Amino acid sequence: MIRLLLLIPFIGLLWVPFYNFREPALFGFPFFYWYQLSFVPVSAFLTYLVYLKVKHDG
Repeated sequence: MIRLLLLIPFIGLLWVPFYNFREPALFGFPFFYWYQLSFVPVSAFLTYLVYLKVKHDG
């Protein structure tokens, strides 16, 4: 069940019309870019959480 957390970045980035906008900009980056870049640390953290849980389960 914990492995379903890995679907969050996949679903969040799969639906491009959701984040295909220029505004709001963050530090000069359009929303399109910083939304995608924000998923890099989020994905790493979720992968780490799933790894810890699965490592102790098996």
